[in-house]
Amino acid sequence: MDFLSELGIKASNGEVNDPSEVANSGAYCGEWLETSGSFLESRNPATGEVIAYVKQATSAEYEQVMEAAVEAFDRWRSVPAPARGEVVRKIGNAIREKKDALGRLITLEMGKILQEGWGEVQEAIDIADFAVGQSRMLYGLSMHSERPAHAMREQWHPLGSVGIITAFNFPMAVWAWNAALAYVCGDACVWKPSSSTPLCGIGLTNVVRPVLEEEGFGALASLCIGSGREVGQAMLEDKRMPLISFTGSTGVGRRVGATVAERFGRTILELGGNNAVVLMEDADLDIAIPSIVFGAVGTAGQRCTSTRRVLVHESIADDVEERLKSAYGQVQIGDPSEESTLCGPLVDAGAIEDMDKAIESVQAEGGELIYGGGKATGEGLPEGGHYVTPAIVRAENHYETVQEETFAPVLYIIRIRDLDDAIAKHNGVPQGLSSSMFTMNMRYAEQFLSATGSDCGIANVNIGTSGAEIGGAFGGEKETGGGRESGSDSWKAYMRRQTNTVNYSTELPLAQGIQFG
Repeated sequence: MDFLSELGIKASNGEVNDPSEVANSGAYCGEWLETSGSFLESRNPATGEVIAYVKQATSAEYEQVMEAAVEAFDRWRSVPAPARGEVVRKIGNAIREKKDALGRLITLEMGKILQEGWGEVQEAIDIADFAVGQSRMLYGLSMHSERPAHAMREQWHPLGSVGIITAFNFPMAVWAWNAALAYVCGDACVWKPSSSTPLCGIGLTNVVRPVLEEEGFGALASLCIGSGREVGQAMLEDKRMPLISFTGSTGVGRRVGATVAERFGRTILELGGNNAVVLMEDADLDIAIPSIVFGAVGTAGQRCTSTRRVLVHESIADDVEERLKSAYGQVQIGDPSEESTLCGPLVDAGAIEDMDKAIESVQAEGGELIYGGGKATGEGLPEGGHYVTPAIVRAENHYETVQEETFAPVLYIIRIRDLDDAIAKHNGVPQGLSSSMFTMNMRYAEQFLSATGSDCGIANVNIGTSGAEIGGAFGGEKETGGGRESGSDSWKAYMRRQTNTVNYSTELPLAQGIQFG
């Protein structure tokens, strides 16, 4: 695993009894700090073995990190936006040079297959390229005043130090979505990665920080690895952090939103998804089936955009079930570092338990397991790995288990009668992230994309629920949280809006024609 040392990570090599001998620091703010928290183990979900140790940050180190980020922001906001974009261009190039190593690190620590690990790093590269162009397009408005000899305009200014709290399933890309835009907008970033994937945070920081250090702004890429109680809560309550971008569960997201709102801070919340593919009677199944399989099985069902439900027209339901079972039977489960593997492990043993409970619960409600389920075993699968067999369950949309998100490869097959039934069932869940319809009927498609169709933040036709491009804003509605990351006009979340009026006359007319004096 030479790529670990290439990324500046000290590995345990499976031989260390005293973690303090090889522990990685959990805090960076222009320099790596000597952290004083407890040791965190990073484990390989494919084998269960310890990869490396991280000495976590405490509230004391968090304060050092935050002070450095605020100081860096105070200087960075005065740098012209196109010049900030040039620095982001260099960051993107630095990530591009280490794409292979970073992708392999994602595979090692998170369990994504190599193709998806590399793909995630490519997302980080793509959003950097996008942000470079955006640095010259932070447009305001010019407006006509109702008062004579007055000029009105609207402009955007840097916001502050942005807190980024990421989940294990996209341990690099989500930081990049936020950070690339935040940097061109003039902000600093403080990153708290998931405790399940701390090395991804350290590795990416080690790639990015030399670029920023050379410019004198290392603390723009501040990193703080610590417990939710000690570091996470401090971020939520910190008035010096005007924006928190949080990716995680709906349950935790509720607390994040309430805590930050109490101090009048802003949030971007990327929470649960219960994403459905609608198959109308005229769906092209030759493209629909592979799309569903990738959406449901890719990343072992651990994407927020993973396909959880297939709403299939009753006239083709039997055919679809047989095709899916056949396709699932061809999915290679195994070591995610092997390029032939299509389904790697779940992140930990707890995820396997959650999957088992979901299957048991939906069966108790009347669902029928028609394929897979349970821990995967077989030649080449290490005993300590968290492997499962992707499951297909025939179910009803109103089942309580179907209404919830299970972060594992469990796919529910639900029959529909017509378009109205499809849309009602599609929207009949608490979440609203990603959605898809397969049809050749223009009226079906346009209805699905209309105001009375899908209620999700993302709606697709003839492609699946998973695999968003960085050019479009990413996010959802309802219990998915709210706010948008990545492309489009998402940059506005990282800036503050200001309306200006200039009087260039010798009079003082008041708005609304008010006479005073």
